[in-house]
Amino acid sequence: MSTDIDPAAYAERVREARRKKDEFFREHPRSPVPRAARDDFDGLRYFDPDPEYRVEATLHEHDDPERITVETTQDGAREYDTVGEFRFRVAGADVTVQAFRSPGDDHRLWVPFRDATSGEATYPAGRYLDLEEPDDRTADGDWVLDFNDAYNPYCAYSEAYECPLVPVDNWLDVAIRAGERLPEL
Repeated sequence: MSTDIDPAAYAERVREARRKKDEFFREHPRSPVPRAARDDFDGLRYFDPDPEYRVEATLHEHDDPERITVETTQDGAREYDTVGEFRFRVAGADVTVQAFRSPGDDHRLWVPFRDATSGEATYPAGRYLDLEEPDDRTADGDWVLDFNDAYNPYCAYSEAYECPLVPVDNWLDVAIRAGERLPEL
């Protein structure tokens, strides 16, 4: 966590972003929540905001990014480039996660992960972080991985969606008690 963050202001920023997401899920035509469930939708379930799960880390870029094929929840496949890895400490553990890019997308990193909460408190197939250039960069060039923003893929809410599964390299032994929890629909 960055030492220059006001914890109260940070928590309010996270809560406001969550309110907006809940509104989108409740009202927007492109919401992954099935129409029949929207009237009873009270919002997503989250862990409480915790600045300890906001990590600043260097992307250790691979010299020769590997293109991998990632299976999906509907027996399909998608391709991603493994561009580098983040190494950091979170929840009392040293962690390494791979960062991916969709071919042709030079401004966004995708960091999917499964952790010790997967299948119990969080979606069994894992959660995602999206990192955007320049919004998720620090002044010195590191990336901000804010696990309070970790989200469930749309397939957690509806079988109509096909979502990429988390590559085994990003299955973590540590519990990341931040971000979205198991949905109740």
